Amino acid sequence: MSCIEPKKLSKHERYVLLLSRIVESEYDEVLLNVPIYSRRRRLVGEIDLVGIKDGTYDIFEVKCSHRIMKAKRQLEKIRNHMRGYHVRDTFFFCGASRSLICV
Repeated sequence: MSCIEPKKLSKHERYVLLLSRIVESEYDEVLLNVPIYSRRRRLVGEIDLVGIKDGTYDIFEVKCSHRIMKAKRQLEKIRNHMRGYHVRDTFFFCGASRSLICV
């Protein structure tokens, strides 16, 4: 009888899970890998982590290395797609240095 081996998580997935454990106590709900769709129902991106507290949303972008400019561009794109929601803050999490920066 053969066993099914569990899928090994990528470095990025491990950092997303690490961040979720760090921030989960601050929010009513934490969502991971949330897809973003355009008005034409096309997939345009994915939010690494969304923290929901009292009807407001905090958006987190996770990078394995310190690439804050790319994260800033992605967070701006996400904010534009979430105009109908109350997005409070956006954050960049660098997995390599374990630093969390409000952008």
